[in-house]
Amino acid sequence: MGDVVQYRLERIVDELDDLERRGLFTRCEIAEIVKQRRKFEYRLKRPSPLKQDFISYIDYETQLDSLRQLRKKAATRELVRQGKKTKTRKWVSDFASVSRIMEIYRLSLMRYKGDVELWFRYLEFCRRRKNGRMKRVLAQVIRFHPKVPGVWIYAAAWEFDHNLNVAAALALMQSGLRMFSNSEDLWIEYLRMELTYLNKLKARKVALGEDKGTLVRDRKDADEKQWREENKDLFMSLDDEEKENDDHGSDEESEKKLDLFSEHASEVADSEELREEILSDMKRDFSADPEYWDWLARLEMSEASSTGKKNEDAMLSQLQKAVQLYEEATKSVPSVMMFNLYINFLMDIIASERGEVDASSLSNHTSSYISHIWKVYEKAGTMGCLTEEIGCQYISFYTELGRLEEAKKVAEKLCSGKLSDSVKLWLLRVSVEIRFITKNSLSPCKADAVSIFELLKTVLTKMSISEAENLWIMALKFFANQKKYFDKMIELSLNSVAKYGGSENVFSLSSAVVNFILQKDGLQHAREVFLALPHPGLALYRNCIELESNLASLGNEDSLINARKLYEAALATYDQEASLWKDYHSLETKLGTSETAAAVYWCALKTIKDCCIFYFPGSVIVSVYVNQLQF
Repeated sequence: MGDVVQYRLERIVDELDDLERRGLFTRCEIAEIVKQRRKFEYRLKRPSPLKQDFISYIDYETQLDSLRQLRKKAATRELVRQGKKTKTRKWVSDFASVSRIMEIYRLSLMRYKGDVELWFRYLEFCRRRKNGRMKRVLAQVIRFHPKVPGVWIYAAAWEFDHNLNVAAALALMQSGLRMFSNSEDLWIEYLRMELTYLNKLKARKVALGEDKGTLVRDRKDADEKQWREENKDLFMSLDDEEKENDDHGSDEESEKKLDLFSEHASEVADSEELREEILSDMKRDFSADPEYWDWLARLEMSEASSTGKKNEDAMLSQLQKAVQLYEEATKSVPSVMMFNLYINFLMDIIASERGEVDASSLSNHTSSYISHIWKVYEKAGTMGCLTEEIGCQYISFYTELGRLEEAKKVAEKLCSGKLSDSVKLWLLRVSVEIRFITKNSLSPCKADAVSIFELLKTVLTKMSISEAENLWIMALKFFANQKKYFDKMIELSLNSVAKYGGSENVFSLSSAVVNFILQKDGLQHAREVFLALPHPGLALYRNCIELESNLASLGNEDSLINARKLYEAALATYDQEASLWKDYHSLETKLGTSETAAAVYWCALKTIKDCCIFYFPGSVIVSVYVNQLQF
């Protein structure tokens, strides 16, 4: 190993002498360079060199070459300032670093042939340095990784942009497509390359004066064209000739098609014809996709908005065309996604009309499009495409417009139909009912309160607590100032807790009830309600413990006693909850005595199966005290 490393270092003597002779590096810097290269060479010669060893060596050589170039430019500027002539010839050090980096890449890829990222680093280096090995490296990476679409794209792009070989680029793309006919990236890049080449050909024709409407190079062709235009009567159109010669119709028709093909073959780069062909192919292939119809309709609007205020009638006409496309789409592709896209389009039109100055041309049509959205919602319902999301949008749309009575009717209709199990719809319905009742007065009358309570009772009794979390919060807030109905809601909540139980992870109805009672009636009533709650959960215990602990920290002895009782009750059920034991010990440490804290720690050690997770600051001191208790 040492002999090989020494041999490789001896080969760089001429380069180092050249660097020192030209004044780019000092002798000390050259010694440091040799030291670093020796270290990297030993790393590469070990039995199993890592990929990072090669990359680190390459990065070091790249940075060293960048420093050499900077110092070379500085030395050249200094010579020019002194009026001396600079030699433009290449020295040994000018190409030695690039050769060394290329050699390191070659060695690394001999070991890591399957690393595509390393191959692309090598290709990028060759491209930046315009190295002649680029073609050879591209051939190698295609040979080792023919199943990576990005390799074919990169090779074709280099041939097209840098090597200026369009035929080779197109051949590479077609070879890649033969292997990956379903690769979307390959097809997109192939289309982009073809269109770019088409534009280049069109620009070339314009520059040479060969396109229609530009200067004609051949004077003879221009004279012949002018003579034909002046003597139109001497020529008969193919249509007239076909009418007079029915016997030879088939021959004339084929000849006409051939002439048309010949005529338009030279104008294939015309963007309008290409656009129509692409749109026709897209309709053929994607007519069953809702996103295609949405894109097509928005394309009509984007073309209209590009003209701005100068053509308002055209913009309205294009908008009507877009709506017609959506109507056609709902008939051919009746789906939930299609109606969602249709409604979002109309919403965007109305939003732009309200917020943008450029949409002033549609200001007189806002009400018509709002009514049209209602028709779309009704159509979605009749066609069975009305989902929970669309229904919520339907109600929210009426609410935003301030039409609460219509929103109320729609919500009632939806909640009594197929979407009766939707929690979001019920929540919207209750909120609309509350807004409708409190629109004129903050305090509802008796009849309104009864109707709201019955509505909430209907939905809360048939849904689980975790599903109806927001409804419970809304109900408790609404009846907070009405004692009769608030007590009924508390009774209803107790029944729900007894029926469904509490959710420890998401929502605790018991904790919410205790908090509301604490804010409304005080601590003593909250304690009474807590004692009446069936099988309280851990979240409720923690909530009540936090309340009692806060009061105990202010000096309330009764709260400290109640907090201890709560901890004992909670630990009787959740004895393996280590965090609960830690909180109990923390309370005793702050507000109790050392004996009570040690007793809690000792009970935790005896109860918890995995004692390793039960550790906190001061446990060593407590353990000493516990050992004394054992004796």
